[in-house]
Amino acid sequence: MRRYLPLLLISFFLLIVTVMGTSYLAGYAGKDSKNNVTAINVYTTLPVEQVAVLAQEYERITKVRVNVTPLTEKELYNRMLDSSSGQQADIILANRKTLKLARTSALLVPYQSEYTDIIPSKFQDTDGYWVGVWYDPIVFAANKDYLRTTSKKILKWSDLSSNPKMRVGMTDFLAADAAANLLYTLVAANGEDVTLNYFKTLHQQIVQYAKFLATPARMASMGEVDVAIAVHSETMRYVKDGFPVQIIYPEDGTSYLLTGAGLVRGAAHADEAKQFIDWLTQDTVQTVLAQNKFYFLPTNPETKTYQEYAAKNLKLLDHHDMYSLEQQRRILDKWVQARLGIN
Repeated sequence: MRRYLPLLLISFFLLIVTVMGTSYLAGYAGKDSKNNVTAINVYTTLPVEQVAVLAQEYERITKVRVNVTPLTEKELYNRMLDSSSGQQADIILANRKTLKLARTSALLVPYQSEYTDIIPSKFQDTDGYWVGVWYDPIVFAANKDYLRTTSKKILKWSDLSSNPKMRVGMTDFLAADAAANLLYTLVAANGEDVTLNYFKTLHQQIVQYAKFLATPARMASMGEVDVAIAVHSETMRYVKDGFPVQIIYPEDGTSYLLTGAGLVRGAAHADEAKQFIDWLTQDTVQTVLAQNKFYFLPTNPETKTYQEYAAKNLKLLDHHDMYSLEQQRRILDKWVQARLGIN
């Protein structure tokens, strides 16, 4: 027995080493698998809850993780310019103003595919540096109870100011880009004097200049105003929830806020980022957004939602290349003076 003892000890030692080694490798393999999951980095100026639901769905169907970093426009721009900031984005998902600034600063590279090629030219950069994926137009949110009490139709912008008794709500032009964008757009379409005089007249009917885009739609839905100048996405939430509010698209045209995506120069995961950009233009994205009560309109003519709204004859006006930041500030200043009655 004694002569077999060394053999038994060696066997026991090898068994322990094997068990420990197997456990270690198993744990290492699991950790390695987790750390090696393909990921793309997205810098965005959008509310994080909007992008988060898309990131979760994309990871579920493709096994590609989408790391979302929410930033203000200024933060995003400064971080992209700072080469010492460490982790960089593969994609910028933001409004058109931010994307145009990123292109001007050489932060983006062109990307076009069979998916982006069908997007109408008004929704994308002429050289393919970014592509619009959805937009949010300004609409009239009319309280249905009010509509039953009046024989006057609300079809055009002039219809709001033609009835002095109509109570109107809107977001302050100084409070949100989407609101200010409406002012610039109508100035571009109708002229500065006509537009400023229009809002000076309408001022007498304004119940509240809201600080948030969501407020006017809520006011119309609750009967606090008769008609609100509101964004489509917020108004549609109340429509879907059964509130007595009706969306009316101005016949003479309206402004819209465009959201798009651009491929970052030097992106570490360029191929995966391109696939994500393509996916953002598809029907699945609209479905996920709607399921989470984000009601935007897609830019892709082949999506079901786009075709649904094509029948509504929604007329979009554009101004985005007409006014510099200095000119925009001057228009806002004139509107404030007109509202205060300062000539």
